[in-house]
Amino acid sequence: MRRLFIALYLDEDVHVLIAELVRSYGFAATTARQEHTLGWEDEEQLAYAVREGKAILTHNRVDFERLAQTYFEAGQEHYGIIIAVRRSPYEVARRVARILDKVTAEEMKNQLRYI
Repeated sequence: MRRLFIALYLDEDVHVLIAELVRSYGFAATTARQEHTLGWEDEEQLAYAVREGKAILTHNRVDFERLAQTYFEAGQEHYGIIIAVRRSPYEVARRVARILDKVTAEEMKNQLRYI
């Protein structure tokens, strides 16, 4: 069965309040803190998100652009990478919710989005 909405995983650079705010919009969101993945390398963070079937939200543009390219070149799938400019948690959550509301989980696969 296909999922309509994207489940979201926030790496440790992203404020945990964003997950709470995204959940208040009715979407699934977890954090590195909740998943006990603090301190993991970026490659491990993305691999975890893939194993869990979740898109990842990060502020780390350089490393995650590189990882997206690596996955593309290797023919590996991921469930989406959302790179957010550092803004207030409320603004980031609002922008993320807009994506989650308009882009299906299937459409988000292997996509790199910027907010």
